[in-house]
This record gives sequence, structure tokens and C-alpha cells, in this order.
Amino acid sequence: MNAREVTALGEDISTLVQAGHMKQAYSLLAPVLAQRTSFPLLGRTGDAVGVGSLQPVNDFLEHIAVAGTMGGWVVIASALGRQLDRDPAGAFARCRAFIVAADVWYGPDILGERVSGPALVSDFEPTLALLAHWREDANRWVRRAVGVSVHFWTKRSRGREEHTAQAEALLAFLDPMFEEWDMDAVKGVGWGLKTLGRYYPHLVTNWLAQQVVHRQRHHRALMLRKALTYLSEEQRTRATGGGS
Repeated sequence: MNAREVTALGEDISTLVQAGHMKQAYSLLAPVLAQRTSFPLLGRTGDAVGVGSLQPVNDFLEHIAVAGTMGGWVVIASALGRQLDRDPAGAFARCRAFIVAADVWYGPDILGERVSGPALVSDFEPTLALLAHWREDANRWVRRAVGVSVHFWTKRSRGREEHTAQAEALLAFLDPMFEEWDMDAVKGVGWGLKTLGRYYPHLVTNWLAQQVVHRQRHHRALMLRKALTYLSEEQRTRATGGGS
């Protein structure tokens, strides 16, 4: 399917959803999910669905989640992303619930890059407040999504100087997660630190030095390796006190 076809399909699905015809709507979506449809095309379908009234859309997203397909999470995430301007707290709560329901590594990655990450870009401070509880969430995938969200924000900022203060705020926000021990969550947080290190290497160097050298905090070796990925040799030495 091409972009025009997928957009038209999304509109047809949305019409059925708003009329309460969930089974019929899913019968249109299921063949697309069964094919190797690209994530951007699936995202168009989710966008078309997500602009509708909240309650029927949310009911339909629950219907999609039952099947547990990878592409289904893309549609769900894209639809939730369209709800951020109307119901940010609700969209975040539903995003968290779907991350838990997915219970697989690509769940937080797909949802984080389409819901919480874009929310950081568009509405930084309120989104940090919504994300704060995710840092100590009992579910490791939810904690992983924090790092994914930071990665997304940093990738979009591309190291521009006007975003330096926000990058510093994100490093401070990740401070309690440096000692994260679950490997699935570590990979997500480390991904966020790795991307911050690519675009804000001086900030990450100083932040790591505080964590590793001055405070001597316990950490996973993988967390540190990811954070050091894009730093120069001189920066790595400063960040680790000569231990890397």
C-alpha cells in the first residue's frame, strides 16, 4: 500500500470507530497488520484514527492491543500522539498501560518515540512532570521508555545551543536512573545518554564525572559504555577519572 491508500484506509477505519463499529474497523486494519507494512505508513493510519473523539478511539486501541502485533503498537502509539494536545495526562496514562501490556522491548521503543518523546519536544516542562513517576515505575519497560523519550528529544534538538538548558535538565532528570540495574531498562536509559553524548558531549562528560568519579555511584558497565560512545578520548578520561 502507498501513503495515499493508507491515509484513505485510516479515514475509513476512523469513521467506523466513531460509529462504534469496532469489529468492522479492525477487519479493515488486520490485513495491513498481517503484511510487512512500514512503520511510517502504519503511523498514518494511527494519525487518522487518533483525531477522533477520545472514548471510541480508546476503545478501538484496546481492541488492537489484544492481538499484540508489532504493527498494532505503531498504530496505537501514533493515535495516542494525536491526543497529546487534548488530553496529555490521559494519553500518558494510556501509553504507560500499553507499554506494560506489550511486555516486550519494542513496546516502549515504539510508544516512547511516538508519545512521550514527541511530548518532550513540544511541551518540555509539563512532560517532565508526567514522566517523573516513570523513573521508579515497578515495570522495567516503563522505565526503559524514559530513556527512549530522552533519545527522541535529543535527536530532534541536534545539539542546538538554544536547547542546552533543556539538555542539562534532562541529565539532572536521569540522575536517579544512573544506578538502574535491570538490563532492559539500562539499555533504554543508556540509549538516551548515548544520544545526549553525541549532541552535548561536554555536558555529558561533566555529568558522568560527577556520577563516576566524584560520587562513585554503582552502575551497570553497559550504562557507562553507552554514555561514553560518542565522547572523545580526552572526554572519556575526564568522565571516568582515567578508568576507561
